[in-house]
Amino acid sequence: MNGNEFAIEVTGLKKNFGSFQAVKKVSFNVKKGEIYGFLGANGAGKSTTIKMLCGLLEPDGGKGIVAGIDVAKDPESVKKRIGYMCQKFSLYEELSVSENLFFFGGIYGLEKIHLKKRIEEIAQILDLSAVINVPSGELPKGFQQRLALGCAIIHEPEIIFLDEPTAGVDPIQRRNFWNIINDLSVNGTTVFVTTHFLDEAEFCHRISFIVDGSIVAEDTPSALKEALKKTKAVEIEEPTLEDVFIFLAGGDK
Repeated sequence: MNGNEFAIEVTGLKKNFGSFQAVKKVSFNVKKGEIYGFLGANGAGKSTTIKMLCGLLEPDGGKGIVAGIDVAKDPESVKKRIGYMCQKFSLYEELSVSENLFFFGGIYGLEKIHLKKRIEEIAQILDLSAVINVPSGELPKGFQQRLALGCAIIHEPEIIFLDEPTAGVDPIQRRNFWNIINDLSVNGTTVFVTTHFLDEAEFCHRISFIVDGSIVAEDTPSALKEALKKTKAVEIEEPTLEDVFIFLAGGDK
């Protein structure tokens, strides 16, 4: 495939923290307009990878090309072309919904007239109109996540990075959030999303599994499920706490 068909190109990317290898030479490509899922347990290397691709962490090796820009050589230019939503709510809690959107739109250089229009659009798209003047710190978790997404897309970036965007959100809000993500993809936005929820993989076009800093599988959700059908399942039975007490007491279990 031609490299121009990819919004993100990653080759041998790695990151060390002292002697600990957090990301071990990962390689993958994300197509333009694709929803690409990065799945793994906490500590697997998801957030570290996403922070390198957003220009927030300097890679220790390999290459990451985002929107045609080398993140190691020009991280500031990358930041202008993308949107980023971190897993922890980090907006200004004393500011209202509209004030947060206005603030972040200003950071990205949107002119006042255009910014006002974008705030109205974001409020409608993310169903924030009813809480537009409410301080963000007083919002329920689901509304806070929508606002964080709104701030990430206020400048209409071509690529958005979402780091565990549905963590701590109830199932209904999670589904609504993914409907919004799908709409963004349909309209041409590339979405790179990390999660540890397996059911959310169904909403992605392609997914990668990362374990201990290495990618162990990558494909479409349906292809990965078909591959799993051909593997053998092994059941391991662990002793219960009752069994342990019986053993320690000299029993025969």
